Amino acid sequence: MSETKMSETQGAPAGTVMLTDAAVEWVKRIREKEGKEGSALRLGVKAGGCSGYSYFMGFTSAERTGDLVLEYEGLRVFVDPKSLAILEGTTVDYQRGLLGTGLQFRNPRVKKSCGCGDSFSL
Repeated sequence: MSETKMSETQGAPAGTVMLTDAAVEWVKRIREKEGKEGSALRLGVKAGGCSGYSYFMGFTSAERTGDLVLEYEGLRVFVDPKSLAILEGTTVDYQRGLLGTGLQFRNPRVKKSCGCGDSFSL
C-alpha cells in the first residue's frame, strides 16, 4: 500500500491521478450531501460503453490491497492498479458549462471517445 499526500499546490507524482482544487471541493460537497463523511473516493475504469472503457467513481471506506492512496485536503482517493494503468497522467476537474456541469476526466492516453462522452478507447 502506497500513500501519497499532496497539498493543493503540489502536482501528483508521476504515474498517478491529479484532482484539481475544484474537483476536490465538489467531491467533498457531494460526500457531505450523501451523508458519507469520512469516506474515500474510489476512482476507476471498467470495460464497457460504445468505445471500450468508461470511468467510475463512488464513495467507500474499503481500501484494497495494491490501491494507490492519494490525499487531497482531507479527501482520500483510492485507485486500483488495473485502473491506474489506464488513468496514468489523468487530471480530474470540476467544470460548469452550458453543455453540462460535473467532473471531467482529462486523460492524455485517450485516443477517441464516443459521441455521448461516457466512454473512450486508448
